[in-house]
Amino acid sequence: MSEQGRRDFLATEGLDDWVVLHGGATAVFPVSSLAEAARLAGAVAEVPGVGDVLITIADDQLTVRLTRGLERIEPEHVERARAVSAVARRHGVTGDRSRVQEVQVAVAARPEAADVGFWRAALGYAPLAEDNAIDPLGHGSTVWVQELDPAKPLRHAMHLDVSVAREHVEARVAAAIAAGGRVVHHWAEPEAWTLADRAGNRVCICAWPDSA
Repeated sequence: MSEQGRRDFLATEGLDDWVVLHGGATAVFPVSSLAEAARLAGAVAEVPGVGDVLITIADDQLTVRLTRGLERIEPEHVERARAVSAVARRHGVTGDRSRVQEVQVAVAARPEAADVGFWRAALGYAPLAEDNAIDPLGHGSTVWVQELDPAKPLRHAMHLDVSVAREHVEARVAAAIAAGGRVVHHWAEPEAWTLADRAGNRVCICAWPDSA
């Protein structure tokens, strides 16, 4: 699916539990115990067509990811999202968008030095697209190899990308600044902030995957 799949998902009413991250549409449902998370996971697993989603269980939440890639959002994911939310509500649970996030490791390299195969082998990761590597367990960060313009100087060979819900991104940026960070650049379209710590290490905090 193209960029249109993301936009169509975001424009659909009734998907308030869901946040679109770099890895696709995701919802986090708070629970009171690991047993409750397991029961909810079992109910979600019964949703028709839900067999290819990624479900992660913790003692205080259940995370459901409809896809492993932003560009893989299809029209049928709208109904799956609605069905999962309906199951959660029958269990007395609603999604908490403030808990939804994804961390991606971006490895910058000029085209002739881009080496995603190395990262897959070293981390035991699997391919999803030509330029990335994903944790087969669904726990670790995605590694994305970003090709740099050969004419530009290579200043930072690696940085982190963090995607969160659009209504929480400014609070996340403010928290990072309060913790000693500084804004290097504010990208207006798509919306993102590049911040640096006191040593100059960089992170991009992004709202754009969740913005139409």
